[in-house]
Amino acid sequence: MPAEVRALGASIAMRNSLRGVPVSVLKREIAQERPFSSPAEEALLNLLRTSDCLHRAMQRKTRAWGVTSTQYNVLRILRGSHPQGLTCSSIGDRMITAEPDITRLLARLKALKLIRQQRDKRDKRVIWTQISPSGLALLAEMDPLVQQFPKELLGHLENEQLTSLIGLLELARGNCGDTLAPVTCNGANHAERDSCPTAGTIPEPALNSDSASSPHPKKALVTSARTA
Repeated sequence: MPAEVRALGASIAMRNSLRGVPVSVLKREIAQERPFSSPAEEALLNLLRTSDCLHRAMQRKTRAWGVTSTQYNVLRILRGSHPQGLTCSSIGDRMITAEPDITRLLARLKALKLIRQQRDKRDKRVIWTQISPSGLALLAEMDPLVQQFPKELLGHLENEQLTSLIGLLELARGNCGDTLAPVTCNGANHAERDSCPTAGTIPEPALNSDSASSPHPKKALVTSARTA
């Protein structure tokens, strides 16, 4: 049997082994009649489709607290560095998804009183951002539900499948070059990444993918000084 045939058979067998996942599910979802140009194209479109699905599910999960999944990610990052805090670029480097306009994102969080900022004592151009007591309290309130999120979405996969998925995703990122886009705090060059204005000096952003809707009346953002 030719090697190409064996490889094709192995590929089909592996795909059929994924429980409950029909081979043609993506074509049905996007109403595509013609075959994909290559397995690489089908895999890439599946990744994009899955990423969008998971991102929207996370947005629905955090919406009740008046923050987006991106804002939640920033708060988690700042909690991990509490009480020292981080500079603008350090926050951007740790984010799951690239966010080139960190200042606008931090401005929204500061307006919600979830973070606080101060200038470096030695270099006044550098701004340090810390999570506020209100931000810590909000995360403590969100944690029990958000921590169930991975199991809710991926709990139907077995540990062996999850391990394989992790490995494949890490391999897939190998040809991306930069895993995250360059981050700036003021839209300037890399050398000025941390020389950004404080978030309080930035106009309130218009509603977009990084803007939260009005907080839920029963789960309004915590403004007291209680901590996690």
